Amino acid sequence: MLLAIDIGNTNITLGVWDGAVWRQQWRLATAPANTADEYGLALRALLREFDLVQQLNGVIFCSVVPALNSTFAAACARYLGLTPVQAGLHLDLGIRVATETPTAVGADRVVNAVAVHALYPGAAITVDMGTATKLDVVTAKGELVGGVIAPGLRLAADALATRAAKLSHVALEAPPNVLGRNTMHAMQSGLIFGYVSLIEGLVQRLRLAHPNAPEIARVIGTGGLIELIAPHTQAIDVVDTTLTLEGLRLIYERIGAGAL
Repeated sequence: MLLAIDIGNTNITLGVWDGAVWRQQWRLATAPANTADEYGLALRALLREFDLVQQLNGVIFCSVVPALNSTFAAACARYLGLTPVQAGLHLDLGIRVATETPTAVGADRVVNAVAVHALYPGAAITVDMGTATKLDVVTAKGELVGGVIAPGLRLAADALATRAAKLSHVALEAPPNVLGRNTMHAMQSGLIFGYVSLIEGLVQRLRLAHPNAPEIARVIGTGGLIELIAPHTQAIDVVDTTLTLEGLRLIYERIGAGAL
């Protein structure tokens, strides 16, 4: 079995692949100050709960938090007895990062492109809603040519509540109507429907900017916050919450790191 780990700025998503399905999935809070022992004990406890420790024979991770790279490498070695593969441009990914500075592209964006190219043939746009909201264009040839990065939905909500003296935190959910008749609903409308419009507008602009715009048939949504937005727009064709984990799995299988 394979343990795939996506280390994001807010959450760490983990999944265990048994060769056919994702057996288990978990989310941990990202805490760069945590030690290898703290994360190692957490990993081992989660896996033990489902009798998976002894069945693991591989680990792969991607990370946008450099401080945790060595932490997780040590945690996996010490508590799981496995040396993890770190996904990156040094591996045979099956795609090409065709931006101006490939090494500056976040590992999660690259891994998502791997998954989209393999699982959704043809050119596509990915919409990843996490700490940041990221849209990327992947060509039919498997080239990640660029994208858009905007503040994440929760980041925007937190900024609104902390920087405006008379506004407070609200639940991230759609209000009854786009026209907010009270302050809470007005804020929810601005956040949820505002980000719906952001996604719709950027998808349209990316289609127009792409040299082969008609060939971009699908928009694939992922990330921890995508399910707040997807029900309110037709711009997102497919919601795949395991897209990054799938990309990690595909990379591991492609490089032949070991049988699952």
